[in-house]
Amino acid sequence: MSITDARARATTGSYWIRPGLDVQDDVLHIANRNTLDLAASAQLPVFVTDLASIGVQARKLHSAIANAGLEPCVRLAIKAQREPEILRYIRSLGADDPAERVGIDACSPNEVDYAIAHGWAPSEISCTGTNMTDEDLQRVIDHGAHLNLDLLSQLERYGRLAPGSRAGIRINPRAGAAWGGRKSLYAGTKPTKFGIYEEQIPVAIEIARRHGIAIDTVHMHVADGFLSEGLGEIERAVSVAASVTRKLKSEGFPVEEVNTGGGVGIQLRNEDAALNLAEWADILKRHLGPLEVRVGTEPGNFLTKQSTIVIAEVVTVEDRLGERFIGLNVGWNVVSFKFLYDVPFTFVPCRNPLADPIGLATISGNINEGNDLFAENIPFPAVEEGDYIAILNAGGYNQAMQSDHCLRPRAGTICF
Repeated sequence: MSITDARARATTGSYWIRPGLDVQDDVLHIANRNTLDLAASAQLPVFVTDLASIGVQARKLHSAIANAGLEPCVRLAIKAQREPEILRYIRSLGADDPAERVGIDACSPNEVDYAIAHGWAPSEISCTGTNMTDEDLQRVIDHGAHLNLDLLSQLERYGRLAPGSRAGIRINPRAGAAWGGRKSLYAGTKPTKFGIYEEQIPVAIEIARRHGIAIDTVHMHVADGFLSEGLGEIERAVSVAASVTRKLKSEGFPVEEVNTGGGVGIQLRNEDAALNLAEWADILKRHLGPLEVRVGTEPGNFLTKQSTIVIAEVVTVEDRLGERFIGLNVGWNVVSFKFLYDVPFTFVPCRNPLADPIGLATISGNINEGNDLFAENIPFPAVEEGDYIAILNAGGYNQAMQSDHCLRPRAGTICF
């Protein structure tokens, strides 16, 4: 099957086909490399990354915000992806156009340390952590990275540690969105551990004034993989951020940025309606444009998730009480996203990835736990023991979250 034929097939059911992830001669290719050849020469399982895909995603975000007439500031949520070679590539973005540089969103002092060690200046790092100790705060202060304070108590403690300095505050707008139309774990009608509520802003102002803190950023993190269906909730959240910003500006605080946090999503199933970035940016323009602030966004998955696949070997194909089980030489210690967030992976055979299903299959891993099931009873093509399968959309929150459970080894990374 030619690349053109494969992309045409994508419009009828293979959402994942794109430049950099194609089918050529009935073999899955990533970054124009044959995955069968990669599997034969690599220690499996292995993460394989198409670096150029990350640059494409970064430019999409920059362009969407800039085309709306706003000043963009894109940062990578380093908790999602911290492979050194991938970070080197991300650090290189914007070399020809400084406006397209990608900064770092950190959530702990160790992440700040790591970002600096991999080439970012403290001024390019925004740190927003939760339940941070005084020691945590002091380490970030000492580095000179920007801090957004998560709670009133954190703002109070920061004020004692760094009186007369600048910082942001994270708000909780009681609205948020997640992939698949789910409720946000970060902000909603139910109290969460994140952010200062709008009615608490007068107290935040009093604390800031008492310690001489110049509030320069209004930050929120309200989303997890939202697509177009979540834009209504996102608009509700942005409108609260705009209201808080107006209040702070009217009180004399030098708010320079509204940071919309992360959670910008990508399509993960054929039935997903991809996020309309122009509509998202238009929401930001309507509410934030009049405030003359920089607009920050801190995605992890949007930048990196679709850039990477995991290649694994099929070690078992067996009928078990009438159900087909396909066992892989990889487990949730390597690819944990589905198990932590209940969001599905897409699986395709490396050979004949567009083959029609022959029936249902359960895909299991090599961790000695009963819940190490990547997918249950999904339509899947014929595969045999010794074949190779690719797990798609594995670039975010997998490599960075690997563990040594069952002393199964972590997977390596190949980048192109």
